[in-house]
Amino acid sequence: MTTAFYPGSFDPMTNGHLDVIVQALNVAGKVIVAIGIHPGKTPLFTYEERADLIRQALMQTLPGRAGDIDVVAFDGLAVDAARSHGARLLVRGLRDGTDFDYEMQLAGMNGHMAPELQTVFLPAGTASRPITATLVRQIAAMGGDVSAFVPAAVLAALKSRHGR
Repeated sequence: MTTAFYPGSFDPMTNGHLDVIVQALNVAGKVIVAIGIHPGKTPLFTYEERADLIRQALMQTLPGRAGDIDVVAFDGLAVDAARSHGARLLVRGLRDGTDFDYEMQLAGMNGHMAPELQTVFLPAGTASRPITATLVRQIAAMGGDVSAFVPAAVLAALKSRHGR
């Protein structure tokens, strides 16, 4: 069974992230959603909260496949974490050409450091193409409606966090 490693901050998880996970399950038997922990950054949600929100979203959206997905933390290089979990694929989502340019550079560096890992680019669906976690955080903080951009569990957590 091929294992795919999908690293990111997931702060918060968006429908775009969910779209990539669904696609990753089409190319791998197991997907590891890897939440990057960076000591210099202060996320909106803790690792535990992000992991719980991801699991809730997966149970609601993919109840039959939730067992094929693990949620883990990592704090170093994604390639090292992918290796430690036995992954063969490194999954990256693409929204547009800007993402592609950056991701190609990253894939080149990762390929040099870990040639046994294959980077797989998965395009965002039309509905999730404009979504970024940064914009979701900003809109939610200003009282905007982000219900079209995030799973229900994330929406509830954002409303709670921002007192709405």
